[in-house]
Amino acid sequence: MKNIGAEYENLDQKVYQVVKAMIIDRVLKPGEKIPQEKLANELGISRTPLISALKFLEHEKLVEVKPRRGFFVRLFTEKEMIAIFEIREVLEGLAAKRAATQITDEECDTLKKIFLPFKGQKNITDIVAYSKADKQFHTLITSISSREFLTAMLQTFNVISLAYQYGNKEGLIIHPNDTVKDHEMIIDAICNHDPEQAEALMRNHFKKAIAILKEKNGSQSK
Repeated sequence: MKNIGAEYENLDQKVYQVVKAMIIDRVLKPGEKIPQEKLANELGISRTPLISALKFLEHEKLVEVKPRRGFFVRLFTEKEMIAIFEIREVLEGLAAKRAATQITDEECDTLKKIFLPFKGQKNITDIVAYSKADKQFHTLITSISSREFLTAMLQTFNVISLAYQYGNKEGLIIHPNDTVKDHEMIIDAICNHDPEQAEALMRNHFKKAIAILKEKNGSQSK
């Protein structure tokens, strides 16, 4: 791991960005204890800026403190994930609608390339790669849609980041085999500049995940 201790003046902010990226990319996995001493050594820093970063990540709900045990990557319950996905359904439905009216040809080409590696696969087995593509897909659409305000809102609340802290399958609620067609249809609607269809497809995409989470939550509470 790159030594950042000797390179950056604003160390707290850089450590925060690095650790956050490790959580989002699931290098540090949901439910896992964050090894402070080991991580500080790998980054070439003292524990002071690391603890500062972890406290900020705790405020952002990506990290939690367990008394006398330390900092852990937050692992969300099905009930908590339902709330996150209900927020995403509304905001990312709006994002898809707005993206359909604003997307450029170049952005459309970029969007279409995201899932090309999985096109034609009857059984997608590289879950890690698909999860990264899924994240890129949702992030790019929100970026295209607003250029500023909606993206800032989603980033402020870490809505997309939080969604990938689901415990299994690299944060994916539904298997890639059952979502790749959804993604292709959403991309087509956006690139065809059909805002109503883009919003409807995106919201339906999230409704499927919400239904699965509610079913799991219901079976656990019985």
